[in-house]
Amino acid sequence: MSSISILASALLFVTLLTPSFAEARPPRTGGSAGSQNNTHSRSSSARAKAVPGVRRDARGRIKRSAGAKHAFQKSHPCPSTGKVSGACPGYVIDHVTPLKRGGADNAGNMQWQTTEAAKLKDKTE
Repeated sequence: MSSISILASALLFVTLLTPSFAEARPPRTGGSAGSQNNTHSRSSSARAKAVPGVRRDARGRIKRSAGAKHAFQKSHPCPSTGKVSGACPGYVIDHVTPLKRGGADNAGNMQWQTTEAAKLKDKTE
């Protein structure tokens, strides 16, 4: 696997774990006349709310344990290569219970997931 592929996989992994811009910013109050004609309104049930009390950094991102991913990899070898470190082609590390829903950032809440299954899961979360 090339270093660009590894970088792209890592970027996708980090992007999926960070809150979206819409979730991170406070709701609008008032605004210009143009904001009254919003055709892209969302119902409150369209997206589940994040669990209150999840620790976040100054930029609103969920605080992460630096060694959690490495601890998982050491105790759960890559399904495609059998290695306990480095890239795992065709797989990503997934949190069973998402961090923003109160899931723990430790090896007990992580699993290997195929990249195809991860893409499908991302559409529903």
